[in-house]
Amino acid sequence: MTDPMLLAEVSTGEAVAFWVLGPLAAVAAVMVVLARKAVHSALFLAAVMLSLAGLYAAQDAPFLAAAQVIVYTGAVLMLFLFVLMLVGVDSSDSLVETLRGQRVAAVLLGLGFAVLVMGAVYRATSDLTGVGLAEAQPDGNVQALARLLFTKYVFAFEATAALLITASLGAMVLAHKERTSEKMTQRQLAKKRFRESHPHPLPGPGVYAGHHSNATPALLPDGSEAPGSVSPSLERTPPGSDGTVVQS
Repeated sequence: MTDPMLLAEVSTGEAVAFWVLGPLAAVAAVMVVLARKAVHSALFLAAVMLSLAGLYAAQDAPFLAAAQVIVYTGAVLMLFLFVLMLVGVDSSDSLVETLRGQRVAAVLLGLGFAVLVMGAVYRATSDLTGVGLAEAQPDGNVQALARLLFTKYVFAFEATAALLITASLGAMVLAHKERTSEKMTQRQLAKKRFRESHPHPLPGPGVYAGHHSNATPALLPDGSEAPGSVSPSLERTPPGSDGTVVQS
């Protein structure tokens, strides 16, 4: 039986931070899955990461809290959000299964991850031998993390770095567009606008026409009808058999 004096004491501030940020992170994590738009899911994921950063800070791990905010929330997640905005993902795209069997694989991976989480929770609750962060890491949080990252978890650390670089390159490739024609200057754009459209407002309904009805389109100097001069709800229907114009 473990001596209760060896257990790490939980301060009031730490308990309050856990009961405030913990439910917030759980609700945001559920909304990541339930949100209908990918951008909303990314924003909820940002809320999860910020909540985790607050929990790290409450556990006297300022390096992890800063890395969570700067690296994951401020860099990786924002990059993912920018890619979604640049490429454009419609809500109907998620209903199309582009890879055969991806939904089954997602369910299996989700169940495996749930088993891992339950195993970690069981080990954490059954082995109550915590002694506190200051005693577990007497040299400091940064030194202990560096020792683990570059010794025990060096392969996972390098693999994560490669994945982040791949994500950055993929974002640049998706956002890049090849220019097939020479970029037009301001003078060329102005000339094109004058050639393809009218530089002045179009005349109102009935102007230069036989009568002043709002359903009668305006006539341009060449005698043709000015497009857009009549409201779509008042546009004329084709002439009847007697040659008269029937209003819609």
